[in-house]
Amino acid sequence: MHLDAALPYAPTPGAWDEAFAADGTVREPHRSALEAVGRRGPRAAADEAAASIAGAGTTFGTDDAPYVVDPVPRAIGAGDWATLERGLAQRVRALDAWVADVHGERRAIADGIVPAAALDGCRFVEDDLAGLGAVAPVRIAVAGLDVVRDAEGGFRVLEDNCRVPSGLAYLLAARDAVTAALGEPPDDVVPLADHVGPALLRAVRATAPASAGEGACVVLSDGPENTAWWEHDVLARLMGVPLVTPAGLRLRGDRLVLAETGEPVVAVYRRTDVAALRGPDGRPTPHGELLLPAVRAGTVGVANGYGCGVADDKAVYPHVPALIRYFCGEEPVLDDVHVHDLCDEETRERVLATPETLVFKPRDGQGGQGVLVGPRAGVGELRDAVEAARRDPAAWIAQDAVMLSTHPTVVGDELVPRHVDLRPFALADGDGGWRLVPGGLSRVAFEEGQMVVNSSRGGGAKDTWVLR
Repeated sequence: MHLDAALPYAPTPGAWDEAFAADGTVREPHRSALEAVGRRGPRAAADEAAASIAGAGTTFGTDDAPYVVDPVPRAIGAGDWATLERGLAQRVRALDAWVADVHGERRAIADGIVPAAALDGCRFVEDDLAGLGAVAPVRIAVAGLDVVRDAEGGFRVLEDNCRVPSGLAYLLAARDAVTAALGEPPDDVVPLADHVGPALLRAVRATAPASAGEGACVVLSDGPENTAWWEHDVLARLMGVPLVTPAGLRLRGDRLVLAETGEPVVAVYRRTDVAALRGPDGRPTPHGELLLPAVRAGTVGVANGYGCGVADDKAVYPHVPALIRYFCGEEPVLDDVHVHDLCDEETRERVLATPETLVFKPRDGQGGQGVLVGPRAGVGELRDAVEAARRDPAAWIAQDAVMLSTHPTVVGDELVPRHVDLRPFALADGDGGWRLVPGGLSRVAFEEGQMVVNSSRGGGAKDTWVLR
């Protein structure tokens, strides 16, 4: 299939286009998707997707902004998906072991795998969990790792998200919206709906200590003020478990129970914005007061509990390949994006001489906040970034800028290339491993040339078809 007048498209020079080769032919995994868009028409497909999102009440953020879904599906072949699953499961296995080790014996630091300085200033180390590293069978029940394709089409892990990664319900919303626009996906696309609820419940239950006994699982949220409240509600319903705020739980002795029924709770899927067990004044947060006694007693597990932030602290990111070798005894399956150590004076001065080639990220940031993409930044922005990195190098990381892959996206009546990334979700399988939900959240930046794709920065989503 070649480009023609019915579906004109011009790939971005220098970027890997997911759907079209340089000579204008369609990459085979995308044939069915693009044929469906061609039959429906780009504008009509976009309108149908938007109507589906509005009809379902799918929103993002506290202002109830509609979630934007582009109708052109992104397709990933079975071989590529198998590589992603193998590489990301391996990565989460190492990160989960690292979280336990940091709150246990710290063997990886003692053995020189990760420098002790990597934990200096890390606000995610929980001293209250010291000695409990091996109590929970699983700590990172849900990982949302951000993956990009570079200019040669190779997959690279851009970030690890192990605290409260969002987007799992939005992935389902994107599938529903695109199905409304284009019809049911072809038979060779792995279905989504039947996977998420049971797999997520299994992952949450996997965190419950053996000593916890029988009891309920719950989704713990801050409430409607949380920007992902819509998602919390959807996921709780898919799992068939209560959605509660802290007011819906009680501590009875060293057991957590549902306030309404008194039923014991053995596993909590934490989706709150409260980031620590203690506040800046050293006093326990309300969440800490509620959860810590039961966690320490081994009567409840917390999916993505406090302390998991040591796995996605960006100061740890450069050391993940070494952690994979150390904890898994294997070579990393997937590459990272190279990070420069700004705390090393010689390295810092060398790389800051060309800030336009770097991406600056705050060490403990998330959601794209505070990220500066050097190739798209102005002179003043680059100057400010360099000054901030020199003033407090430990607070920043600098990655090599990667030309993210592009994908055909509807803008007006046309298909145009826009940059995308992929957030696959790795869920604990209860048997010591992790499995990917078969279709990650592909995120797209609608502005031409924009490479920060987060919804909080004006991006949207694409349905992701994983082929059998």
